[in-house]
Amino acid sequence: MDATTYQAAVERYFAAWNAPDAEARAKAVAAAWTEDGTYTDPLADVRGHEALTAVITAAREQFAGHEFAHTGEVDGNHDIARFTWDLVSTADGSSPAAGFDVITLAEDGRITSVKGFLDRVPGAA
Repeated sequence: MDATTYQAAVERYFAAWNAPDAEARAKAVAAAWTEDGTYTDPLADVRGHEALTAVITAAREQFAGHEFAHTGEVDGNHDIARFTWDLVSTADGSSPAAGFDVITLAEDGRITSVKGFLDRVPGAA
């Protein structure tokens, strides 16, 4: 795998998180993750397209008017990549949450697993 593969996987990942509606979200999740792909962070631990879509939908409902923005560079080796992100208000650019994720990719470039870390969360001192 190379930088182009890692970058494309991250772009599909953010397309899923930022998809505007249920139909687009389901298609984006299928494009980004393998059928048995996983997502784990301090608030969620799910497997499969349906559960992944549900987690993303819940986050979008909780943070209506926000989008996930990729920050920095994608760093990868072998079948693993890491990257940082901010949750950004589309109204004023504020960012209530930020973190970094580590993804593992299948041979086809889709995600098999995500390990998410929250560096900044709403309400944390």
